[in-house]
Amino acid sequence: MALFRALVTRAAAAPLQFQAQKFSPVVAIPVRYESTNLKDVLANKIPAERENIKNFRKEHGNTVVGEVTVDMMYGGMRGIKGLVCETSVLDPEEGIRFRGYSIPECQKLLPKAPGGQEPLPEGLFWLLVTGDVPSEAQVKAISQEWARRADLPNHVVTMLANFPSNLHPMAQLAAAVAALHSESKFAQAYQKGIPKTQYWEYVYEDAMDLIAKLPPLAASIYRNVFKGGSSVGAIKRDRDWSYNFASMMGYEDAEFIELLRLYLTIHSDHEGGNVSAHATHLVGSALSDPYLSLCGGMCGLAGPLHGLANQEVLNFLTKIVGEIGATPTEDQIKQFILKELKEGRVIPGYGHAVLRKTDPRYTCQREFALKKLPNDPMFKLVSNIYKVAPPTLLDTGKIKNPWPNVDAHSGVLLQYYGMKEMNYYTVLFGVSRALGVMASLIWDRALNLPIERPKSMSTPGLVKFVQNKK
Repeated sequence: MALFRALVTRAAAAPLQFQAQKFSPVVAIPVRYESTNLKDVLANKIPAERENIKNFRKEHGNTVVGEVTVDMMYGGMRGIKGLVCETSVLDPEEGIRFRGYSIPECQKLLPKAPGGQEPLPEGLFWLLVTGDVPSEAQVKAISQEWARRADLPNHVVTMLANFPSNLHPMAQLAAAVAALHSESKFAQAYQKGIPKTQYWEYVYEDAMDLIAKLPPLAASIYRNVFKGGSSVGAIKRDRDWSYNFASMMGYEDAEFIELLRLYLTIHSDHEGGNVSAHATHLVGSALSDPYLSLCGGMCGLAGPLHGLANQEVLNFLTKIVGEIGATPTEDQIKQFILKELKEGRVIPGYGHAVLRKTDPRYTCQREFALKKLPNDPMFKLVSNIYKVAPPTLLDTGKIKNPWPNVDAHSGVLLQYYGMKEMNYYTVLFGVSRALGVMASLIWDRALNLPIERPKSMSTPGLVKFVQNKK
């Protein structure tokens, strides 16, 4: 146990929170773990974090975090502070931070592929799991391990091949992920009666296997639905996760692979309250294995209010081009937006449930486009909408959050590099989101979080409660 010296690095806000509450977390000398074995590094962090949270709850378990209003209950629990998510925090003004690091910081600090400029998703996963910025050797070890674990069982390959081509790619993804339950090391170990302290070890193994298998699984869906069922080819053991994913889909362009690395990194996590993250956590809280848990998350991601939003943005852009041309003036764009609003439609890609400024994920994609495709007509259209939409929406007096989110940009970039199959974009989102929700699920089991079971009330019960309170 002498190796258990380090406290997991927390998100930037966490130490401030503890300080404000006069809580003293476990004091540990910061240690940089040089091991390239992620599981060993994690094993050295978990005991200190368990003790840290145990002491925190003992001292402040009765502290009131917030209040719940009737509007919150009817409004989708919007704004209710009711979950713990260690991997990322979403600030309304600043945007997402992964374990305390902003997207620009991640772009700067996380290891890149040889000759590349965008972070490798493997490095982001290491950061989400451990709180540490990994070395190049540690990231390379993850790439190699995922390549080693990537083979799909025959029954899943057969299942994918037998799906009708008109079955939506997200339905295929969710079904195939659920079918991988046959490979669950956690489910097998649980049946044998392992102690709770070991749950995380088997969830970790399942999470690593699942993430490794997602590129060939998702690429098979792409090939079966859009490329006549052609083979995905073999995993290249000496290449990174994104490279293999792109190659299996049939994309060899170096710029597209760089875009995919960026895409898979920035879509990975968005704190714990979004539908896909919350659904995965909720299903996992019942001790369902990572495969079944991610299946639940992917079913949520498939909804038009979550993962399908980038597809709606492209439909909106296509509508603009069809009605007012490919190079409309700013005034024409403004009038088109006002017409859409008057007819009761929203402007897809603008607004967010939490963010109150331009989404940093939009910004980094815009910076990529400015470097790689500054003269692309669709990018220019997106840029002009970016100039016009926020002030136009604000002027209506009805919209408080007029800023673009991640979905306002991603589809245009994918289309530029030849991926025009909009029905597939959410699958890419799902492959990325697995990184965040699996990192969280490992910690859910490491901390022995219980089954999630909030209390619900009926409308008559709420009426009576309010009347009694008055």
